Amino acid sequence: MSELSFTWLGDSPVPYQQGWDLQKRLHQGRVAGRVPDTVLLLQHEPVYTAGKRTGRWDRPLADVGAPVYDIDRGGKLTWHGPGQLTVYPIVRLPDPVDVVGYVRLLEDAVIRTIAEFGLTGKRVEGRTGVWLDADPDNGRPERKIAAIGCRIARGVGMHGYALNCDNDVSWFDRIVPCGITDAGVTTLSLELGRDVTVAEVVPLTERHLADVLGATSFRRTDAVPEVDEPEAAELAGA
Repeated sequence: MSELSFTWLGDSPVPYQQGWDLQKRLHQGRVAGRVPDTVLLLQHEPVYTAGKRTGRWDRPLADVGAPVYDIDRGGKLTWHGPGQLTVYPIVRLPDPVDVVGYVRLLEDAVIRTIAEFGLTGKRVEGRTGVWLDADPDNGRPERKIAAIGCRIARGVGMHGYALNCDNDVSWFDRIVPCGITDAGVTTLSLELGRDVTVAEVVPLTERHLADVLGATSFRRTDAVPEVDEPEAAELAGA
């Protein structure tokens, strides 16, 4: 991978449908070679998203205060919203595509990012995402600080991961996040006892994600790459 372009969508939370539509347009453009490898960085308005492995028993049984979207990524049910950095790499992967290896790279990027704050992230066998060890002395279970769910189509990735910075974790209390009942959810702010904003985490995320993806350089822009609409329409029907 040569240069990796990061697009920061700003401090205002993005409606989920708007972000998803943008991902799909960029994915089509990247497949066609019309746009460069691009990573969207954003916060969403409160939303629950249900991946392809979400079962009927995983779904909310009552109004949870935010819409629920069925989407085409892997994984189960999770939450996105303000205070959580959501990262969508729209990048071409080396051939042959190694899906598990790609997920491990995203986990590496998160582990390196939170290490900048003195936290030791880890993987848990049989579970995706990044976790912190249990802290029995303070009554804290093993807990998840970042969720990962990807889709790879025609050699190009979409969706990605979400790192909890200073979001309200009570949103997770309304569901069984990622189908896991025996662990907790945490944020950088809760772990460090201070406010860690998304803006503070963005530059660290850019540096570490570019590194694990093997980019020779990276840059940030506020402008979303333009995708030729006729080409996007052709690809959508392909």
